[in-house]
Amino acid sequence: MHAVVVGGGIGGLGAAAGLHRVGWRVTVLEQAEKFGDVGAGISLWPNALRCLDELGVDLGGSLAPQRDGGFRDRRGRRITRWDSAAFERRHGRPLGAIHRRDLVKALTEAVPAESLRTGTEVTEVREDGLVRFDGGEIEADLVVAADGIRSRVRRALFPHHPEPVYSGSAAFRGVAKLPHTRLGTSFDRGTEVGVLPLTGDDVYWWICYVTEPGRNPCTPDFGAWHDPIPALIDATPPEALLHHDLYHLGTPLPTYTRGRIALLGDAAHAMPPFLGQGGCQALEDAVVLAHAVSTKDLTQAIRSYDEERRPRSQKVARESVRMGKLGAQLANPVAIALRTAVLRMLPANATARAGAAITGWRPPRLPRPVPPRTP
Repeated sequence: MHAVVVGGGIGGLGAAAGLHRVGWRVTVLEQAEKFGDVGAGISLWPNALRCLDELGVDLGGSLAPQRDGGFRDRRGRRITRWDSAAFERRHGRPLGAIHRRDLVKALTEAVPAESLRTGTEVTEVREDGLVRFDGGEIEADLVVAADGIRSRVRRALFPHHPEPVYSGSAAFRGVAKLPHTRLGTSFDRGTEVGVLPLTGDDVYWWICYVTEPGRNPCTPDFGAWHDPIPALIDATPPEALLHHDLYHLGTPLPTYTRGRIALLGDAAHAMPPFLGQGGCQALEDAVVLAHAVSTKDLTQAIRSYDEERRPRSQKVARESVRMGKLGAQLANPVAIALRTAVLRMLPANATARAGAAITGWRPPRLPRPVPPRTP
């Protein structure tokens, strides 16, 4: 059986790794000239780490487990503490962080090199599995559309479905070298600043703030915030500073599948980043799809993938929107004071229980490769 994966991001490469693991031949068609040219980090919650295990992806020493940190206001006053030990006891895994390029590299290493094609633009995908691209065409048994939030495949399959909508916030992101930096999230009116230590003294930081779409300031002005936020911004090379308006798929799709095509990741359920689950949900998609095609006939497998993934991923997307309204986008001073008071009353180990229904998800088991027999 042959699958064509349109898009070589985290979701597409995860799907390719899973399908290869269960015995499929895979071709990944990526429009960019190379994989992993992304200059920021990503959080990997326990649900995503379990998926990577099933996909056979080895992160090596590139994953940075997150240790004690906490929530603060812009002046640095502690609101509540993150109890990493309690979190790991509950989930059996830590919250991890990794540079996106390292995650993409690990995913590509789980896929045969001959399966990966870059600099390839897909021009047509048909429900019968025919994929046309600049340079040829492939008749696939399965097409995985993992071509992102502005998915051309989704637009072709659902031409009247509403386009992604603006979330109300934009974000700066960057990676800087700053030793001895700890995990943290800080809030102010309509603003959230997150700090995630990576390996090798690198630190991934982001700033989400409420603004009109289309405004793109050159640099963030956060010199009045507590340490290490100004230092992280100053230590980030200007050419490595990223700024994006944050969009999401505001109207859920009625189905993730059409014929032999399965939508996956942001193409299916693009969500705002307020739960840190966008990439994690794409990896869940990848494992569920690989498991379905390894245990059912293809028609049943495609239907099963939709029935399992659509309710969960759309629920997580709704929760991401809700969390934004309660967190990064909250601007009313009275509501902010109330939120701060409630958080300060919580014991530190309560942070281990927050979001457990999402991060506690466990993937189905994929078949393990059979080692070669020795003579």
